[in-house]
Amino acid sequence: MANETAPHEISTQVMLNDIKQIIEQARTQVKQTVNSAMVIAYWQIGHLIVEDEQQGKNRAQYGKAQLKMLSSQLTQEFGKGFDITNLRNMRRFYLAFEKRETLSLELSWSHYNVLARIDNINARLWYMQEAAQQHWSVRALERQIGTLYYERLISSKDKAPVENEAAINTQALTETAQDYLRDPYILDFLNLQDKSYQENELEQGIINNLQQFLLELGKGFAFVERQKRIRFDDEDFYIDLVFYNFKLKCFLLIDLKIGKLKHQDIGQMDTYIRLYDDQYISEDDNPTIGLVLCSEKSEAVVKYSILSEQKQLFAAKYLAHLPTEEELRIELQKERAQVQAQIAQQLSSASKENDE
Repeated sequence: MANETAPHEISTQVMLNDIKQIIEQARTQVKQTVNSAMVIAYWQIGHLIVEDEQQGKNRAQYGKAQLKMLSSQLTQEFGKGFDITNLRNMRRFYLAFEKRETLSLELSWSHYNVLARIDNINARLWYMQEAAQQHWSVRALERQIGTLYYERLISSKDKAPVENEAAINTQALTETAQDYLRDPYILDFLNLQDKSYQENELEQGIINNLQQFLLELGKGFAFVERQKRIRFDDEDFYIDLVFYNFKLKCFLLIDLKIGKLKHQDIGQMDTYIRLYDDQYISEDDNPTIGLVLCSEKSEAVVKYSILSEQKQLFAAKYLAHLPTEEELRIELQKERAQVQAQIAQQLSSASKENDE
């Protein structure tokens, strides 16, 4: 009888399961609401862009200029979800699905971004219907398109083996409501990207000062981008600062952490370097290097991250054109103190205004 479960434990487990179900249902409802609004809005925007182009005298030239102007103004007001690439995607989305009633609102914008690239209209509509009916994730949809599922199915006399293979392909590629809400397209649409991924006020202040410090060193640094997004296997990573050094002909990636330096921080930077080298450098560029900065209350730690196969190049050539780790450590401590003083002053001023 020792293995019997007490009645109160059963009751607690039942309640826990009920709460979990409520949370999952709520997340699913949020997903469906955001998804429907996003797909319809982007279809309507694509429609307006195409209509506007058709009224222009020179469609290609006129459309390009209009998109650039629209992107600049929309990005300033609504965030990076409306960059010129995404506006082009909305235009292509509308052209691929000109009849709004054919859209399945069970599919996400990421699904439609994939579907709109399919030239064969019959295949496009078939993949859309199957993705909705079979609840395929975006990765599952990409897998089926990549294996020519539609083409093999219509050309096969015995369809069962093809369908069984497709079912196996999608089993390990499911998507939860939580995964969906982490989708950067969703965050962009809701203008939550900066709030979700950018660092806090202290970190941003340090990054501002560090950016200026490197540009003023006179060692060939040119600013490239902040919060650089790189994607790998449907996962997004964000790099705080990216510079290019014209004397070294290489990129410098900088990642700032508020807290102690951890072993995984260096490993993460190594991953950034490999991804950046794979996706962005040219043939005449030297290998990318990384810089991990950890700013604590009492001290600062700075470490260059160099892939093992590049250490000899770094020692022989790079060091002469880079600030030393000690120089950066001193600068980082100074910047932290300066930014903290500025924040304290702002808080003090705000408090005085409230008192008045």
